Amino acid sequence: MRGCRSRLCLVFLVTILGLGTSAFAAKEPIRIGLQAPITGQWAYEGEMALNCVQIVADELNGKGGVLGRPIEIVPGDDQCSPKQSALVAQRMVSEKVVAVIGTYGSSVTEPAATIYERAGLLNIAYGSTAEQLTAHGWRFFFRTCFRDDRQGAFFAQFVNDVLKLKRVAILHDNTTFAKGLAEAARRSLEQAKRAEIVFYDAVTPGERDFTPVLSRMQTSKPDVVYYTGYYPEAGLIIRQMRDLGSKAVFVGGNAAINDEFISIAGREIAKGALMTQEPMPTDLRYPEAKSFLDEYVRRHKAPPSSPWPVYAADALKVIAAAIEATGSTDSKVLATYIRDKMKDLPGITGPISFDDAGDREGAIYLAYEVTADGKFKPYQQ
Repeated sequence: MRGCRSRLCLVFLVTILGLGTSAFAAKEPIRIGLQAPITGQWAYEGEMALNCVQIVADELNGKGGVLGRPIEIVPGDDQCSPKQSALVAQRMVSEKVVAVIGTYGSSVTEPAATIYERAGLLNIAYGSTAEQLTAHGWRFFFRTCFRDDRQGAFFAQFVNDVLKLKRVAILHDNTTFAKGLAEAARRSLEQAKRAEIVFYDAVTPGERDFTPVLSRMQTSKPDVVYYTGYYPEAGLIIRQMRDLGSKAVFVGGNAAINDEFISIAGREIAKGALMTQEPMPTDLRYPEAKSFLDEYVRRHKAPPSSPWPVYAADALKVIAAAIEATGSTDSKVLATYIRDKMKDLPGITGPISFDDAGDREGAIYLAYEVTADGKFKPYQQ
């Protein structure tokens, strides 16, 4: 009889829980847009962003949602194209999502953020580092990643205090991102007045032969070369530098750190190359990072291979925390709270606060080195 009563209690409890779950699921969801390159050249970045955001959404929903309502992610594939980005933004506005996370790439973010600003819709970028984005005075735009000038300042400090080299060459590819980072590095070096910039020029993305510009650079006898563009050109540049006899230290920016850089350059040539980079997910030491990565690996068998998708996950944490704190889904209320009252929110990538422009406060960067076995590891002196 006692066992029978226990079974009855269990059935009753399961029934109650089931009703609770059904009631939760029946509540109107809080719809959050995720704008990302789900297809195209950078699809792996978009897919990882979707994976990361979904983990946070599931975690929130497992705890009862936000304001007692489930979080629903609404994906939008911008293919890393400015034109497609504008179309996705228009769709997000028409679908009346509460806020948007996205996207990957500064030149892709700009047209979308313009539309979101006109619509008064909160949007938080996760992979858009160009300084100019927060120079517009937008009130609804934030970013959980860090600006290019913070990386430029890190490079200058790395050259001056760690490498202790004096003659610096800087190359970019004239894209918004790469030129912005190059300019930021130049400014920081000039302000420090400890190293001399002996060469500054640009290459054309997609070209295969960079020997004309590298030959001119070689005559300036640099100790270190900082290339701020993307990995396909970075791999060719270091290989052609070595073919020309240059022994200058090669440092790539955070668009060059990719396994393809090593494949293109060749492992022997790539060995010893350095990169400035936000910490890779596996190098984050925060408690929130460990539990998040454990869940990511459980679901997808390997951690995210770049830092950007994790900044997308942190963007959802920011939005959810603002909704919970204000009890509102109004973008104007949320943006005011995030800008003025959010302080040191525990994020996967560390404490999160924002300045008045919408930039994340502080900065975290590491230097990575290509090892003899073709891996990227944090640089050790």
